Amino acid sequence: MNAYLGSALRSPVSFVAERHDEFTAIRRDLHAHPELGFEEHRTAALVAERLHQWGIEVHTGIGRTGVVGVVRGRTESSGKAVGLRADMDALPIQEENDFAHRSTRPGLMHGCGHDGHTTMLLAAAQYLAATRAFDGTVYLIFQPGEEGFAGAKAMIDDGLFTRFPADEVYALHNWPGLPAGHIGLNPGPMMAAADRIEITISGRGGHAAHPHLTVDPVIIAAHIITAAQSIVSRNVAPIDAAVVSLCSMQAGHPGAFSVVPREAKLVGTVRAFQHSIQELIEKRLVELAQSTARAFGGDAGVRYERIYPATINHAPQYEFALKVAEELVGRDRVARNMPPSMGAEDFAFMLHAKPGCYIRLGQGPAPGATGGTCWLHNTRYDFNDAVIPLGAGFLAALAERRLPRIATH
Repeated sequence: MNAYLGSALRSPVSFVAERHDEFTAIRRDLHAHPELGFEEHRTAALVAERLHQWGIEVHTGIGRTGVVGVVRGRTESSGKAVGLRADMDALPIQEENDFAHRSTRPGLMHGCGHDGHTTMLLAAAQYLAATRAFDGTVYLIFQPGEEGFAGAKAMIDDGLFTRFPADEVYALHNWPGLPAGHIGLNPGPMMAAADRIEITISGRGGHAAHPHLTVDPVIIAAHIITAAQSIVSRNVAPIDAAVVSLCSMQAGHPGAFSVVPREAKLVGTVRAFQHSIQELIEKRLVELAQSTARAFGGDAGVRYERIYPATINHAPQYEFALKVAEELVGRDRVARNMPPSMGAEDFAFMLHAKPGCYIRLGQGPAPGATGGTCWLHNTRYDFNDAVIPLGAGFLAALAERRLPRIATH
């Protein structure tokens, strides 16, 4: 920990730990007031107010509701800059927790820990502003709309890295699959690309008592759903990972039990780590859907959208983050080759624009929790406040170590 001692002769972890109650209160306030992507007006205002309070230069409205804080070191002779990113948005989920800080907004909750991410970056910001024990500039990136809104891309399109030219970017995401106090990362893919697929099947409607006079799109949809599951198993190499999931089917009306509808629609997602596999799956899905529909006398159109690219760490930044993590928590508490997730993350857009690293912070079960660890996007999820000092300290340590001050005599 001595490697991170600043002018106040304390590590960032210790600095935040001394203010743990303050930051726990902030995190729980954010949890109680969740906001969806590009609607984070209250959250952004709270972030800006705190940054101002600590003497940090603040810029708002980046990518609609994004906030960027600028902390300059005691010296800036290196001319270098590091970006630290946290996401701010919540999910359209009805929370089922019964603790005092549960969501006050029906149908919305912080089910992925972005309230904790925002709080940890705020805590790191306070430490960095108080000590400024680095040479260069730290950009604190509070991002909107991670949950399906591509808020990272919106910030980049709005001039994020033109106005705030970070040389590298780092992000931390809590992970219930790791024990609290542990850190996980790997030198390559961390999260998959996320594509959206929509298949519209056209048939000929009619009376269900006379099916021979119809072209039933429901039957066609059923065959497409089944056949689509062969794409990965019979087209993608077994050593490569990919997922095709058709998650929604809409056809007819529940009250019209004797009507064969004219149209059916399937909606789902494709996940992969390689662009070539995305292209292969798109090609096969179009061929399969159209040929299956024609075989039954109907037609099918496929709309294939690439939503998020894969989140892939850059090797030099991985090696650096790994070293900081091991020095901070010990080698035995760092998963250095953590298996990637088939989930997606729009920090990928930032890693396409700048070198950097995406890191997982062990969440484990919250103190006093029952029934084991609650996974992300669960109606009973809650961020573990006990990890705030470590997460914030790690972010701050990344900045300090990447922007070291040169000793003068």
